[in-house]
Amino acid sequence: MKTSLTLGGLLLGGTAIFLGQFQATAVPGGGDGGTASVGPDVIVGAIPDVARYAPGTYQGVEYASYAFGSTSCNIGTAQLQWQPNPSNLHPTIPQNLYRIKSGVIEQIGMSWCKHGFCALQQTLCGACTPAGSGCPTVLGIGCSDPYTAGLNGAQSDLKGRGPINPSTGIFSGTYTDPAAPAGLPTSLRERVMVKRSDLDPAQNAGATYVSECAYIHQQDASGNNATNNASYRLVTVGATWSTTQGYPLTLTGPTVQQLPAIFAWQASAPNDVGVKSYDVIGDGRFLLGYRVIDNGNGTWSYEYAIQNLNSDRAGGSFSVPVPAGVTVTNIGFKSPAYMNGEGYSNAAWTATQADGLITWTCEPNTNANANALRWSTLYNFRFTADVPPQTNLGVVNMGVWKAPTATSTATSVQMGARIPSVPTPPNTPGDFDGNGVVDGADLATLLNGWGAAAGDLNGDATTNGADLAILLNNWG
Repeated sequence: MKTSLTLGGLLLGGTAIFLGQFQATAVPGGGDGGTASVGPDVIVGAIPDVARYAPGTYQGVEYASYAFGSTSCNIGTAQLQWQPNPSNLHPTIPQNLYRIKSGVIEQIGMSWCKHGFCALQQTLCGACTPAGSGCPTVLGIGCSDPYTAGLNGAQSDLKGRGPINPSTGIFSGTYTDPAAPAGLPTSLRERVMVKRSDLDPAQNAGATYVSECAYIHQQDASGNNATNNASYRLVTVGATWSTTQGYPLTLTGPTVQQLPAIFAWQASAPNDVGVKSYDVIGDGRFLLGYRVIDNGNGTWSYEYAIQNLNSDRAGGSFSVPVPAGVTVTNIGFKSPAYMNGEGYSNAAWTATQADGLITWTCEPNTNANANALRWSTLYNFRFTADVPPQTNLGVVNMGVWKAPTATSTATSVQMGARIPSVPTPPNTPGDFDGNGVVDGADLATLLNGWGAAAGDLNGDATTNGADLAILLNNWG
């Protein structure tokens, strides 16, 4: 369980609940439960600053490059190891950037992981019991440690995400990163690399931008405190592009502690966007966001965003039930691009409509570099339908990509979301039992109500010959 609002920022969210041994457990929101964490618990207490670097062109597209500062807080009851490489007893810190535009959130940039090396003992989140003086290799109870954007953007301490198991926090402290792709400018590599067109104010009028940082640590994970490690903060984009620094970014508002960026989408439209969390037993957490937009022309846009917070097994398929008679168009998919030489595919998931489902599928795990929904990333699934959503939530399904393990056997996760609904057609006048046929049983119902209101069909509150005529006209 997690603490509530800390001094360094704003916290929104609900209680995390783990239920039995179901393959996947739905929990409301993210964030905290209002009591102090047992064991070490590292969170992002603040995203204090942003650094920008020289833009560049890669494969004919202009990019900007950024890094975000992250101040950690140990809000638990035990110290947290902060040993530098080659030890793996330190946190790794991914950074991400998202855009909310036209009512939809998309991930538009991601960095490699900053590796921690020592921890100052400061007081951003409250009283600190220092683990030592200076910058020791342990973060004390209640203490905070600031990493500036410049440190988080230093390429010497940035390493790929791939060798890190985010659900356990375990990785090899000596792993070797792949070589940079040919033609990728050095200033862009490993940092939060974003297309110029995704930031250009002229092309993104009214857009909101969201920065996000997280901390992954094996002590935090083993203490069951790994679901509150990401925090977000809003960003504004300046109007002028610099050939040496790209667009200026300005952090605005408080850091929203212990909630990942998908909750910024919900905060932008709290009456329309739903967000639910799902834990795969023995692995990590996914968050499903959903929104249905009335297009005002007899169609509705269905938007689903799934954020993999810290699942190592990743997502490999997503399906939405679509009843017979629904016309579906504009089936779409969106994922952030891998561009740092990881070897991962950027191929869009294949979309099919069959057997009452729209299903998006990535390549199977026999291809280790398939574009699976890996940790600290958000993928989008969308379509347009000619019917509105159900009043209540329907069930959608996410397939787990990596094979089951001894401790994590789930092959899929059932999730609640808005889905299309075909209204039940009204009964034919005289079809009292609703079986689709006006027959002798319905005639008996009418005759039994003769002279009263029970068999009335024309709205005059009396069952008589006029009602009998209506029934007989619809016979069969």
